[in-house]
Amino acid sequence: MTDHILTERAGETGAINVIRFNRPDKRNAITRAMYATMAKALIEGERDEKVRVHVMLGTPGVFTSGNDMQDFMAVAMGGDNGTEVFDFLGCLASLEKPIVTGVDGLAIGIGTTIHMHCDMTFATPDSRFHTPFTDLALVPEAGSSLLAPTAMGHQKAFALLAAGIPFSGEEAERAGLIYKTVSAAELEPAVFAAAEHLAQKPPKALAISRRLVKPDPAPVVARMREEAEHFANQLKSAEALAAFQAFMARKK
Repeated sequence: MTDHILTERAGETGAINVIRFNRPDKRNAITRAMYATMAKALIEGERDEKVRVHVMLGTPGVFTSGNDMQDFMAVAMGGDNGTEVFDFLGCLASLEKPIVTGVDGLAIGIGTTIHMHCDMTFATPDSRFHTPFTDLALVPEAGSSLLAPTAMGHQKAFALLAAGIPFSGEEAERAGLIYKTVSAAELEPAVFAAAEHLAQKPPKALAISRRLVKPDPAPVVARMREEAEHFANQLKSAEALAAFQAFMARKK
């Protein structure tokens, strides 16, 4: 297991399955290996009868800056897409147990769209939810093109996913993207308090209630596949390659 993703069981009875990004030197950019580790952790948590709730966290100042650009460049240059990203997203969309997330700072691309699958997301006011898909000649992913308009309405969803306008933590809360904003000092205590609260609920009743209030996962996964097809095509397009090269040149 890569140490870029840390996992542990928390809570008095080990009922909380914690998954934490741990690549701060790269702003928690997600590699294919990290996606595979997260998918494995979710699957194991779902199978473990002691686990009642999943938690996902980043590091101070950054949840994740999104997909690793070296992986993107490799695909844009004709490499293999792999299945790790879709495996993780499929797990996320199909969870039966609740998931609580905490965001401090950057939440870019998938770092934003992850939370559309989550049940309670806490964030600091100065967090930055940003999906620069079209800036990179790409398209929305993770089922966000279906989930965001339902949660936020067309105009907020368009601003976030198509126009690529960043939302602060407070703006994300007002838009319905996240549950609540808290201070940086309160973030992890609030996340774990919410997780402990959920872990005390009768698990079957909670699972049924969650399923009733969430969208049917089948259309969400179908939209993920549609998005993924467009995403893969765009990823290998000339305009995407030019956008990536410009991005890497700015970084240098």
